[in-house]
Order: sequence, then structure tokens, then C-alpha cells
Amino acid sequence: MEIYALIGQSGTGKSYKAFIVAKEMDIAYIIDDGLLIGGTRVIAGQSAKREDTRIASVRRALFNDPEHRKKVKNAIEEINPERLLILGTSLKMVQEIRQVLGLPEFHKVLNIEDVSTEKEIEAAKKSRREDGKHVIPVPTFEVKKDFSGYFIDSLKIFSKKGRFSDIVEKTIIRPTFSYLGKYELTKAALVQIISICISEVERVNKIMKIRIENKPDGVVIDIDLSVKLITRIDLMVVELQKKLVEGIEYMTGLNVLSINITVKGISA
Repeated sequence: MEIYALIGQSGTGKSYKAFIVAKEMDIAYIIDDGLLIGGTRVIAGQSAKREDTRIASVRRALFNDPEHRKKVKNAIEEINPERLLILGTSLKMVQEIRQVLGLPEFHKVLNIEDVSTEKEIEAAKKSRREDGKHVIPVPTFEVKKDFSGYFIDSLKIFSKKGRFSDIVEKTIIRPTFSYLGKYELTKAALVQIISICISEVERVNKIMKIRIENKPDGVVIDIDLSVKLITRIDLMVVELQKKLVEGIEYMTGLNVLSINITVKGISA
């Protein structure tokens, strides 16, 4: 097994560049901030960016938790990858990760300056400094349940060849420890957002009841409606569900687990 490292200070764009580096060097697996990533999937681990404090985040990234470390080690042993890339803020950090996971010596160590221009690094630093944005090198759906309420946007990176198969989606988040203060969204506010989204569908006659249930990994929404009998009810409900999921997740960053709609009234 060949072990590679990509080193750069926090906020210099390591995670952003990780996919491109791995692609060019034919590396199928990446270890970044507590996660073992294979292609566009999270294979094992927990993201350090989910922690509430910077100290807890560092500990998670270094696999200090025995159970966390065991799961990732077992996954690596089971996969037995030909090549593996470890990301870290210093040589000391990537060495600690390599050692604690019982991996061989490094085959090659890269610095962020080797793979990014000065302009790209400065842009990454500015984004971190001004907006607190962090990148996780997997698509949003892979980490969504662990970051309900934290998402900012998704980011697509194109390879130099520009082929569809070489497009990969990254997830941009603002972790808890990077906020200037607390962010909370009350159920009353969420009900208002839902009501506004529904009001844009002309075939809905009346909203009778909205119920919201908080789950550890997202929200479940139950809605009772009265609708106008203009077109097929089933198609209208499916369209409304899609519209609500898109609107709620875009405006709040919440992970919507399900939207259950009950039609309790019909008007001409």
C-alpha cells in the first residue's frame, strides 16, 4: 500500500484540491478530517467539521476516539487500497494520523503550494477568513444527515478534460465552531416558510394543519390540505413535495427526511 500526503495550513484549499490530486495520481481513497473517502462516498469515520469546538475537531481529525479509529482502521484493512492520500495541516499531523491508523511510511508528501497557485491559495484563505466556509470532498447527499442545518452550498469541480465523468461534487459547510454566534430556527418560522412555499401552488385551496417532528438527522413534516380539483391530485401532491423539499433545504439547510401530505378536502 502506497501512502501519500497533502499538507497545507488550515483554509488553504486542501480539501478542494484533494479530488484533483487523487485523480491525477490514481489514488482511490482519501483520509480527510476524520473521514475515509472512496471516490464520491464516505466509507467510514465521522467528520471533524461536525464537532462543536476546534479542540474536539482536531481530536476527531487525529482519530483520538478509540471507536472512531477502530472503524476506519477496519475499513482500510478490508479494502486494502493500492494507494491512499492523507490530508493534514502539517507533516506532524499527517504522521500522527498515519501512525495511529497503522499505515506504512509515506511514499510521497506534497505541499499545497505544489498543486495550487498563489492566487488559488489566497482565494481559499479569504473564503475561510471572511465566510468560515469549509469543504468536504464528497457530494452533499453523502454527509447531509450528519450536517442538518449547517449546509451552505454544493460545489462542482471540473477536471481539465471537462468530461461529464470527471465532474465531482463537493460540499461546502460552515461548521458550528466557525459561527460568530448561535443559529436557531424555530418551528413557527419553519411553518411560515412551508406556508409560503405552498402558497405558490395555485391548486392548493387551504392549509389545514402543519406538523413538524425533529429527528437527530433531520425533520419530518406532515401537512393536511384542501385542494382544488383541477388536475390529478397525485401528480399535484408529488410536485408540491418536490417544491417543498427544494425550498426548505435551500432556505434553511435542514435535511428534510420526508414530507407527508394528506388531502382532507376538495373544492371545485
